[in-house]
Amino acid sequence: MKKKGIIIGISGGSGSGKTLVAANILRSLTSEHVCIIEEDSYYNDLAGIPVEMRQKFNFDHPDAFDHEYMREQLLALAAGEEVKVPIYDYTTHTRSGNFRKIGPHHIVIVEGILLLYEKAMRDVMDIKIYVDTPLDICFLRRLRRDITERGRTVESVMEQYETTVRPMFMQFIEPSKRYADVIVPMGGKNEVAIDLITTKINQLLQDYVAG
Repeated sequence: MKKKGIIIGISGGSGSGKTLVAANILRSLTSEHVCIIEEDSYYNDLAGIPVEMRQKFNFDHPDAFDHEYMREQLLALAAGEEVKVPIYDYTTHTRSGNFRKIGPHHIVIVEGILLLYEKAMRDVMDIKIYVDTPLDICFLRRLRRDITERGRTVESVMEQYETTVRPMFMQFIEPSKRYADVIVPMGGKNEVAIDLITTKINQLLQDYVAG
């Protein structure tokens, strides 16, 4: 496929501020040809697993995601095509059956915890960003989010953090930052880093549009 778009990957631990970084980059860009995609949209469908077992599933392991499907869609977007991104239901841990049409766009910002872990995913990206935030701050942000947005209890969030979130961060996510082109300390509030990244993206955008 002939490449017509730019893929920007933003990785980091759960609660590190990836979404805010992506939103602030999007807000700083003047082009309307920009979109954001979440890695969470590509969680594997757990419809075939009993409901009572889904809460115990390891959602922070690379095998929890359908990265092959995600990579195919990112390559299609990079080629200037339209894709249907699946919508994931966090309450049931299944794909809802609905889709979000995206594309074509000159710039695709994709954010998620394990984007930099697999070489096949890294090779799709033109710019690789890692958001580096202390684990205690990440945990507090995740706790608030999961309780208010995903209907979780404090106990379930703490148990999941201790059994899978932190161990998977140490094993897979934190080591992947060595593959990043840019490391952003403290997330979306780092205005200097956002400005530098946005300047580079605008330069790439101008080159693509001109070409």
